[in-house]
Amino acid sequence: MTVNTAALITEDELDILEEFLFSPAVSEEALDLISAHGLLCAVNISPVKVPEAEWLGLVFDGEPKWASDAQKTEIVGLLRKLNNTISNDLYSDQEILLPCELTLEPEEDEEVTEITLWAQSFMEGVFIREDDWFGQDEEEVAGLLLPIMVASDLFEDSEITDIRKDRALSEEMCEQIPEVLIDLYLHFHSPEK
Repeated sequence: MTVNTAALITEDELDILEEFLFSPAVSEEALDLISAHGLLCAVNISPVKVPEAEWLGLVFDGEPKWASDAQKTEIVGLLRKLNNTISNDLYSDQEILLPCELTLEPEEDEEVTEITLWAQSFMEGVFIREDDWFGQDEEEVAGLLLPIMVASDLFEDSEITDIRKDRALSEEMCEQIPEVLIDLYLHFHSPEK
């Protein structure tokens, strides 16, 4: 697979996308850039294809109030580029650079850490195709997902809550997330499968 670098998102384009996702043009429930990244990581790793219209609907939580057709074309194009960039990194076996710190230590003004928001959206991407994710090797997939499940703070399971109480262990798990993404991708998409 040759990579068209024009299809990969730039820092400036990420800034434009982030600004739009924070703007009044989108629903208050729309995902921010960090959450959109988490969702798109799950969409790219998913054992079955998630149609673009479906993941766009999850990012925007309904149709944004577009200022013009040109704006819609630009923003949807940037989301496609972000998706392509994640897809390319996974396919190339490159560690994904998450758009947030890999720590559960909140900043002063944070109620929820950025890695938790990222992980919650990743898990949302898992839940939309849950049977496909867990259908074949539930135990192995759950084991691989454990660091993301811990970071998401969505699970009441005693094993996960115990890990979250252990600060050093939960921090270690957060640091494993970029590697875990590659392992999950290979689990579902390696040639042996």
